[in-house]
Amino acid sequence: MTSATKQKGKMKPSMRSPLAASPQPVGLPAGMWERISQKAFELWQDRGYRDGHDLEDWLDAEAIVMEEIHEARE
Repeated sequence: MTSATKQKGKMKPSMRSPLAASPQPVGLPAGMWERISQKAFELWQDRGYRDGHDLEDWLDAEAIVMEEIHEARE
């Protein structure tokens, strides 16, 4: 006799953003996460609040903040 049972332990992985799973990554200097987060938010605002570009905004914000820090050290 065959029964239709679900396999336990094999659930579909969450579709959540990697950033949502780890809101404050380890290894960033104090205040860096906040600066990048604020800049990413500003980029999202400049984009007209369109969704779907969160990773791009975050990476662009990282580059901008790192450039600001580099220029300040010169």
